[in-house]
Amino acid sequence: AKEAGAEKIVAVIGHQADDVRKKFANSGCIFVEQNPQLGTGHAVLQAKNILADYQGLTVILCGDVPLLKAATIKSLIDNHLTAKAVVSVLTTIPPPPHAYGRIVKDDKGNVLKIVEHKDATEGEKKIGEINTGIYCVDTKFLFYALGKVTNNNQQKEYYLTDIVEIACREGQKVKSFIASDYVEVMGINTLEELARAEKYLQQK
Repeated sequence: AKEAGAEKIVAVIGHQADDVRKKFANSGCIFVEQNPQLGTGHAVLQAKNILADYQGLTVILCGDVPLLKAATIKSLIDNHLTAKAVVSVLTTIPPPPHAYGRIVKDDKGNVLKIVEHKDATEGEKKIGEINTGIYCVDTKFLFYALGKVTNNNQQKEYYLTDIVEIACREGQKVKSFIASDYVEVMGINTLEELARAEKYLQQK
């Protein structure tokens, strides 16, 4: 985030929060704690008091995507500005099979919604483009939309992905930017994925 030119970095922490604070004590990050943890939308909402008056863009990154390059973040922002979008989603096309959320678009290439794998129809599961969980959003719209997100789902969580449908409902433009290297935007959640990421770095 720093390399990509971030003016302010807010880290939303939860699990092992004290350890994270100690590890990154001199990073210049502002820490906010999510407790209880009620979903990705709820996590971003924890930064509202710090960012609500900011007039620029907010880039939302995931803490478990260590291979992400600053150049990719910059490209996401550049594409967002060029397209005059309100929400931009960083996407990629991984090899199947996988269980990521699918990007549903209209015939003009605008993003209509993000459908989780478990909720996807057979037709939607054939979509190759998936959500990485990384976004560039107009800050004012971000917190407006998060205020409209509900937890009316099986997990009873507030999903960040819902801001896409909210934007579309209100006639706002939502675009995607495809990261060509799917490994770069891969989340690391298991030891197997960690080993794969280490191998990737060694090959670079």
